[in-house]
Amino acid sequence: QVRLVESGGGSVQTGGSLRLSCVGSGSGPLFGRDGSYCMGWFRQVPGKEREGVAGIGMRSGVPYYSDLVKGRFTISRVSANRTVFLEMNRLESEDTATYYCAARTSACGSWSGYNTWGQGTQVTVSS
Repeated sequence: QVRLVESGGGSVQTGGSLRLSCVGSGSGPLFGRDGSYCMGWFRQVPGKEREGVAGIGMRSGVPYYSDLVKGRFTISRVSANRTVFLEMNRLESEDTATYYCAARTSACGSWSGYNTWGQGTQVTVSS
């Protein structure tokens, strides 16, 4: 069974930075034999739908971002360790949310199709 575990959340002032990490473990079709799977970050605020933030191909290393975070957030990965990072800079109060790590067996390209999720880590941005 595959497990995703996030870390790195916390509280920060407006304009500050945080770095989230997500480590995948276990075995199953997700990790496959050639590493062609996708990992990403989503976030959710109570009362609102979960939204995609960033994703990255674990083999290709090609990232994609939501327009809301493009230019401020950077996603990266260490494929051998099944680890993905989200560097968040110039944080705004609107970035306050629970951030979830997620993975999908297919290649990256959209926000749908993610079928493995972590427990989430809270990010709070205050002025």
